[in-house]
Amino acid sequence: SLNCLDWSLLTPATEEVLALAEEVKGRFQGDPSFEYSLAEINPEAAARLVQSGKEPVMKEEARLIATIEQIDRAVGIVPRGAFVKTPLGSVHENRHFEGLSLVEAKKLSSYFHFTEPTNLKNKTLLEKADLDPSTDFLNSLEHDIPQGKGSWSIQLEKGGSVVVLRSLLWLGLTFYHVPMTKQFGYVYFGTGEKNLDLPFML
Repeated sequence: SLNCLDWSLLTPATEEVLALAEEVKGRFQGDPSFEYSLAEINPEAAARLVQSGKEPVMKEEARLIATIEQIDRAVGIVPRGAFVKTPLGSVHENRHFEGLSLVEAKKLSSYFHFTEPTNLKNKTLLEKADLDPSTDFLNSLEHDIPQGKGSWSIQLEKGGSVVVLRSLLWLGLTFYHVPMTKQFGYVYFGTGEKNLDLPFML
């Protein structure tokens, strides 16, 4: 939206746009039609675009689409058990999910990335023995790099009635969950820049 009154959907991000957006550094300009010159940012990527008959520029609108996709992939999370996987492989919202207990809600292992799992196949048989294939089919936050609480900050708000997780990789991403209820979600208020200094801040 340009005026907070009229809204339109963004198109899905392609892998090509995601790769180009990784090259663009700095803050957003606030103008969807602003064009970043890729020749100045990455001459090789610009040359490939010219060879394929495309202009070596990237509009801010495309960068915004890619940044939203990057944030969703990297730090879009859900509580354990909020979604289930059927034996046929489809994923559905778990109608029996009643929220995490307060004890479980304070653990990083109780939250999963809501994206295609990447490191589940690397677990040993002993580790897999404790997993429930219907609920533990996503990557847990406890395996994020840097491990432990290096990528996330967990806090209790309102006297322990709300658990808040904040991403230290994408500063401005806040996830909340009200234990013993179905209420959870996340919101991002940030500059659209990944915190590449995170390893030096620990």
